[in-house]
Order: sequence, then structure tokens, then C-alpha cells
Amino acid sequence: MAALPSRVIWDDCLVTFWPAPHVQAPVTATVTLPGSKSITNRALILAALADQPSTISGALRSRDTNLMIAALQALGTSIEGDGDELTVTPPKEFTSGVVDCGLAGTVMRFVPPVAALARGDVAFDGDEQARVRPLGTILGALRNLGVDIDGDALPFVVHGTGSLLGGAVTIDASGSSQFVSGLLLSAARFEQGITVHHEGAPLPSMPHIEMTVQMLRQADVRVDSPSDPRKPQTWTVAPGVIRAVDWEVEPDLSNATPFLAAAAVTGGEVSIPHWPRYTTQPGDVIREILVRMGAEARIFDGVLTVRGPERLAGIDIDLHDVGELTPTVAALAALADSPSRLRGIAHLRGHETDRLAALSTEINRLGGKVTETEDGLIIEPSPLSGGRWHSYADHRMATAGAILGLVVPGVEIEDIGTTAKTLPDFVALWEGMLGADR
Repeated sequence: MAALPSRVIWDDCLVTFWPAPHVQAPVTATVTLPGSKSITNRALILAALADQPSTISGALRSRDTNLMIAALQALGTSIEGDGDELTVTPPKEFTSGVVDCGLAGTVMRFVPPVAALARGDVAFDGDEQARVRPLGTILGALRNLGVDIDGDALPFVVHGTGSLLGGAVTIDASGSSQFVSGLLLSAARFEQGITVHHEGAPLPSMPHIEMTVQMLRQADVRVDSPSDPRKPQTWTVAPGVIRAVDWEVEPDLSNATPFLAAAAVTGGEVSIPHWPRYTTQPGDVIREILVRMGAEARIFDGVLTVRGPERLAGIDIDLHDVGELTPTVAALAALADSPSRLRGIAHLRGHETDRLAALSTEINRLGGKVTETEDGLIIEPSPLSGGRWHSYADHRMATAGAILGLVVPGVEIEDIGTTAKTLPDFVALWEGMLGADR
């Protein structure tokens, strides 16, 4: 039976705390996860821009993907299907509309270039927390390409004219790889395509740009990308037709990481079916991280199984390309028996919340010893005790708290429902994984 949340009142607002399940035995389970948010939302954009109807199989249905569906429908796209099988029919032309971005970075950064192709005004807004997320790079790039836009952050309005010339643009995308992906996804529909040149600090989350390029090529779009992945600078998308594709969405490997971490922190064994042998998803790197911290990880017949060690070792690692894994790795590091240093993740200060400040604050609240650095975190071993863990409306902060709660009794997580952003059934999956062990 699901644990009942406790409730308190803060500043006249109802705040819900979920008692994180605590176990005293190794966790042993098989967990089947829904599709990748990153792949689903890219497939939705490409399908809306395609020359014919497309199908998407295994689509994730979560707050972020539902916001993307609603955004594209607001612009005239027909999207049918209530479950994970969707049929997307592109409109003859995109129309004016109102887009709710929620807190979804993919919506606020991928949809404005589509809106530039609309005939009419498209108004964007989102959650209160979304209004501080950086958007100037994508909006500035569109302005440089000739788009008329009111505003530099949410809320803003794109004044579409039905077409966009395109051309060359130079941006500093060091704050988010989504700025590059957002421009590339729509660029084949621009009259001259696009050439995006990055100038600035090293780009974060390169696997996500590689995912975008791979999916564009699946849709017969010609993309020239950097030959040396260590020196990403310029991408060119040729103008042309975006072909319809029947997309098959992989399981979300980043959403898998808390479940695999459950095996690592309890000395148990957790298996995830349908793990792809080859993938551009950053979540795949969790296998290497867990092995470096002392766990075993193996793939057999499409099933990834992680077996936890008796004691977790700390890790010194650059997470620049896989920053979304940081909350999971920080939770693992807080339970390790030696110090850890997480580097290359200054850009996480501009995610759903300032994740570096949030992680250091919340782990230290439970008795941890975390120091924030210029580009990451130093986490030293320290006994933890129960207490309230604040999620900051950030789904990955909430799941990090759940990992700690497995080992530390008495952890209560604020707003566990924020996990619906990418994994609506997190609580049921988490408690189902624990089963009789609880």
C-alpha cells in the first residue's frame, strides 16, 4: 500500500511531503520503464514538420511530453492517441496560438523556431520557475535570422510570417545544448536551412545534440556536424523535406538511473529490460559511473542488470556531457565511503532549479558535507540522518531524495509529484520495485 504523505503549511501554501521508503535488505527487482522524454519530444517536433503523417511508438506520456503535444496542437498539428502510440499529422501551415511551456526546456527552446514558421502570433508562457530559465540565446538567434519577437524570457511572443529565410547564426550555447538542437530541428524548413556556429565555453550535454543529428538524418535531412566531437563548433542543416518516420522510442535511460542506484546503495540487484546496445541517450553513462563506484553492470539479451557492492566508493568525474545524471550521482556520492568530486557542471545552475545549490543545501540539511565549487560539487563522507528534502519543483531532485531515503530512515520528500515531469508513475514504480522488502 502506498505511503500516505504528510502535509504542512508554508506561507499559506499547502506543501506535501512523501515519506521516502526505507529498506533494511538489498533491493532485488526488475523494473520496466516508459519511453525517453528526449526522443519523444524530438520525434514530435520532426513529425509536426514532416511531409506526411508519422507514428510514434513507445512515446513517453508525462507532463513534459503532454506539454509538447499541446503546444504543437495549438499551432495546428493533429496528434491522436491517448497512450504511448501516437499518430501525428502535420498541418498545411502552422497557425497562431498560445503555448504553455510549463517547466519543459524542450518546449520553450524547440517550439519557438516552429512558431517562426506559423502564420500569425504565437504567445509563450510557463510556470513561475520557468520565467528565470535562460532563453535569450534561442530568441536572439531567431531575431538574427529575421524573426520578430517580443520579450527575452517567458512570457514572450513570436510574430510568425509563415516562412523563415534562415542562414548563418553564431550563438553561445554553453548554457544548454537545447539551443543548438532547437535551431537544428526546424532548420530544413527554412528557405536557406541554417548554419549554427557555437562560440563560447565548451558545450554541455553533447550526446543530446548527437541525438538530434541522428534523428534528423533518420528523417532524410542532410546535416553536417563537427568531425571532431571534442571540438564542436559548427552544424549545417540543408533546406529540404523532412520525411515522415515511424519512430520507435527507447526506454528513458536517465529515468532508469534512480532504480539502478537503488541496487548500488543497498547492495542489491536491479534489472532494466530493453536497454539499447547502442544509443545517444546520456543516461547510458550510468553503467560506467556505477562500475567506477564499485558496482557490477552487465547487459545480456537486452537486459541491463546492476549489482551493488558492499560499500560504495567515491568518484572524481567530469559530468559536463551528462549533467542530468548529477542528482543521482550526488546521492550515490553522499552514501560513499570516500570523497567525490563532480566537475564540469556549472551549467546546472540554469536547469529546473540551481541544481548545484539545491543538492548541496539538501544533502547538508541531512548532515552531509557538500561544498559547492565554481563548476561542481565536492562531497565528503558524513553520517546522514532523516529530515525534510526539498525538491524545488525539480523532478531529479525528488528522485535523488528517494535514493537517499532507501538507506537513511526518516527522509520526507517535498512534492514527489514533480516527478510527473518525465515519469508520472515514479511512486508506483519505486514502491513496486521494493515490493515485500519494504
